[in-house]
Order: sequence, then structure tokens, then C-alpha cells
Amino acid sequence: MSLLSLIAAFLLEQFHPLATRKYLFIWMNSYADFFQLHFNAGEHKHGKIAWIAAMSLPLLSVSWVYWLLMGMHPVFAWIGCVLVLYLTMGFRHFSHYFTDIQKALRKRDLDGARALLSKWTGKSCHELSAEEVARVTIEQALLASHRNVFGVVIWFVIFMLFGLGPVGAILYRLALFLNARWATRGSEDLGDFGKFAHLACRVIEWLPLRLTAITFAIVGDFEDTVYCWRTQAQSWPDPEAGIVLASGAGALGVRLGMTVVLDASPVFRPEIGMDEEADVDSMQSAIGLVWRALVFWLVLLLLLSLASLVG
Repeated sequence: MSLLSLIAAFLLEQFHPLATRKYLFIWMNSYADFFQLHFNAGEHKHGKIAWIAAMSLPLLSVSWVYWLLMGMHPVFAWIGCVLVLYLTMGFRHFSHYFTDIQKALRKRDLDGARALLSKWTGKSCHELSAEEVARVTIEQALLASHRNVFGVVIWFVIFMLFGLGPVGAILYRLALFLNARWATRGSEDLGDFGKFAHLACRVIEWLPLRLTAITFAIVGDFEDTVYCWRTQAQSWPDPEAGIVLASGAGALGVRLGMTVVLDASPVFRPEIGMDEEADVDSMQSAIGLVWRALVFWLVLLLLLSLASLVG
């Protein structure tokens, strides 16, 4: 069921992208703000209670609905899995930005590429060169592919193996959202309230980050991927993101990071990767890497499904 659910969700999103995703985020913002408003007294324990409460309600609800549908007929449970994946995965959520920026750079429309990247990142990118636009775009795509695709797939499959339905996909996406909402909001001081959300997110991200890096190594340049992962990931400001970026850069054989000007201020980032400077051609290689990684996971699930049938 896992493989068929993933294939159906990918096809559904490719041919009919979720047009109401912004309304889903609006609802999630209100949901997170409700728990923050009612639980936040600025202490770590209040953040812990709020996180557990905010996570438990949707996880228990989805689990109950899944078992209800499974009791009616497995086909209904499969449809439920597809729907959850359709809502939680977002390949097209970032791929259209990537494609449009790539097209703009090929047309030598640097201003257009800068404007698109600014919209995607939420930061002013109007002082970047063409090579810097390509570099930052590749970084965004690697991180987005992990958070919107591979992380969701990995936790979905894990929970499905234990017969818990699509709960894993909800767990991963909601944990990332609460971390972003409570622990990494620069415009609001939440005290110790968001620390548990950040810690929980790091725990939940530990396995997917490393499986994504291993996948990049398998479908890319294995030796360079492992080397960059081991020697460069910890130097990135966010070491967790550094795992994805360093392994992705090594797999592609390009150099990412380095100082860029964002929001009219220089932002220091260490150089990661190796070999060539990132450019518009490297962008095509990056999207190819993501697709190969996705196909690898689907083939792996197919082999596991066949093995279980034979066994």
C-alpha cells in the first residue's frame, strides 16, 4: 500500500497541484497560535505540554480515521493515505520556483530570476550575480526536496510498516511547522517556550537527514558526497541543513555556500562542496539528482513489496 499511495500522490500533485495550500498554512498558523496563546508562559515545560497537545490531536485523529477506513475496506484506507500524502508532500510547491528561475537565467533575465528567488526565500536577492542566484537556488531546492518530499516519505513508510497508516507524514510535517513557528521565529521572543519544539524536531529529523544524504551518495558521486558530508556539514550555520547541503553539493560536484548579499547585508556562509562553480547548468543537474533520489526510493519500496509477497 505504501508504494501505491506514494505513486498516486506524486501523480496527483504533478497533474493537479494543491491550489489551496496557502489556506492550509493559514489554518496551521491559527492552530499553532492557539496553543501558543493558551500555553505559553515563557517556560520550557509549557512548551513541552503545548507541543505534545498540538501533536497528539491530529496524530490520534488521523490514526483513528485510518483504522476506521481500514475496517470498512482497504481501498478506503488507501485513499486516505493518498489524501494525507497529497496534503503533506509538496514537490510542485518548490519545483515551479526552481524551473522559473532556471528559465529566467537561460534567457539572461537576471532581474526576473532575482525577483523569483526573493519571492521564494522571503529575502531580498536583488544584489546577487547570476552565479550566486544559481547557487542559492540549488541550496533552496536541496533543502526543499528533503523537507517536502524525502522526509515525508521516510516517516510515512516507517509508520506504514508498523500498521499505523499515514501518521508518520503528519508527524514529520507538523513537527517541522511547530519548530518554524515556535522555535525559529526571529520577529518574536518566545523565551524557552519553543525550545522543546526545536529539540523534538531535531530528534525527528535525525534519521531522514542521514537517509537523504545516503540517497544522494548512492545516486550521485558517492566518494565526494561522503567526504563533503563528513568534513563540511558541521561548518554550516545550521548543521542539520548542512548535512543535506554538503551531501548534495558533493553528489553534484559543485561548490555552494560562500558569502552572499541578502536583504542588502552580507551573509557569511562557509564554502561547501567541491569542483565546479554552480551555474544554470548545475541547476539542471540538481533537479536530476532529486528525481534520481526519488526514483531510488520508489524502486526500493517496490523491491521490499515484492520481497514481502514472495516471503
